[in-house]
Amino acid sequence: MESKMGGPEAYALINQNISTMKKYFLFVAMLTAIATQAQQTLIPKKTTLDALTKTNQYFMEKWPDTGKEIVLNKTWPSNIWTRGVYYEGLMALYCVDPKKPYYDYAVQWGEKHHWNLRNGIKTRNADDQDCGQTYIDLYLVDKKPERIANIKASIDTMLKTAKIDDWHWIDAIQMAMPVMARLGKIYKDTAYYHRMYEMYEWTKNGLYNKEEHLWWRDKDFIPPYKEPNGQNCYWSRGNGWVLAALLRTMEQLPQNSPYYKIFLNDFKEMSAALLPLQREDGFWNASLRDPGNYGGKELTGTSLFVYGITWGIRKGYLDKKTYYPVVVKAWNALVKDCVHDNGMLGYVQSTGKQPSDGQPVTFDKIPDFEDYGLGCFLLAGSEIYKLK
Repeated sequence: MESKMGGPEAYALINQNISTMKKYFLFVAMLTAIATQAQQTLIPKKTTLDALTKTNQYFMEKWPDTGKEIVLNKTWPSNIWTRGVYYEGLMALYCVDPKKPYYDYAVQWGEKHHWNLRNGIKTRNADDQDCGQTYIDLYLVDKKPERIANIKASIDTMLKTAKIDDWHWIDAIQMAMPVMARLGKIYKDTAYYHRMYEMYEWTKNGLYNKEEHLWWRDKDFIPPYKEPNGQNCYWSRGNGWVLAALLRTMEQLPQNSPYYKIFLNDFKEMSAALLPLQREDGFWNASLRDPGNYGGKELTGTSLFVYGITWGIRKGYLDKKTYYPVVVKAWNALVKDCVHDNGMLGYVQSTGKQPSDGQPVTFDKIPDFEDYGLGCFLLAGSEIYKLK
C-alpha cells in the first residue's frame, strides 16, 4: 500500500526520524567513549607512588638489619636470589623517587655481604649471581671497585670455560643474563654479550615453545607433561622472569648488537601470547593455559608482565592502543586487591616451580619469602610511574 502522506508532513516525519537517529548514534558513541575511557583510566601517579612507598616501607621496617639471615625451614643468607629481586625493585623505585634511605639501605646490604655472592665467586649458579645486578647498579652510582669485583670475577670464571648449559630452568635467565649485559656495557667487552646469548639460546632451544611463544619452566614440564585440561604447563612467574630478563638485558645492550633484534622478537612474541590469557579481573593465573588449575589472583607473575609490557609500550615496541588497557587493568587490580593497609602484599605465590606450589594463594597468606614479591611489585609500579 502506498502512503497517503506527502508534502510538508512527509518531510517533517523524515526530519524527525533523522534527528532521532542522530541522537541515538550520539548516545551510543558517548557510551562507547565513556566505556573506553573507564577501561583506560590508570590510577593517578601519586596513588601508584604511595603504594610503592607503603609496601617498601613495610619491608624496610620489618628487616632493618640488611644482613640478617632468613630463618625458615632452614637458614638462608640474605643475599640469595629472593632478596636480590627485592633490591632490583628497590633500585627501580630509587630511580623514580631518589630518596637517600633507599640508596643507603641497598648499600648497607652490599656491605653486610662484603659485595660477595652466596657460595663465593666460583659459583656458576644464576641464583647466586642475581645479587650482582644491584651491586653493579650501586657501582654505577659510586664507582667503588669492591662493589663490582666479586660479581665480575664470578662471571669471568664462567667465560674462561666453554660450558653454556648452566641455565636449565628459565628463572635463571632473569637472575644472570642482565648481570652479563651490565658487565658488557661497563667494560665495553662483547665477550659478555656473546656468552650470555649462547647460554640463552641453549635454554631457549630446550624450553621455549616456538609455536605458542611461552616457556616451560624446566624439562619436567616438557610434553608429554600436560595440565589437567590437556594444555601445556606454562607457569606464570617463570614466564614473567623471562620477560623481565629480556627487557633488563636490552636496556644494557647496544641496539646495533646482532642479539638485540633476537631478544626484541622474543619479547614481542611473548607479550602477544600473554594478551589473551589475562583474566577479567586484570590478573594472570599461575597456570597460564589452564585457569581451572589453581586459577586465581596472583601478584608475582602479573607484576612481571606489567613490568615488561609497560616497558614495551614506553619504548614504542608494543602498540599502545592494544597493550595500554592491559597494563591499566592489571596495575589497577594489583594496587586495589593486593596492598594491605600496613603495606604487606597479598596474593603472592610462595617459592616453587609450578602452579601448585605455595597454594592456596590468598590475600592474607604470608608467603615463605616476602622479598621477591615486593621486588616484582616495585619493578612494575616504577615502570608504570614512568608512563606518560
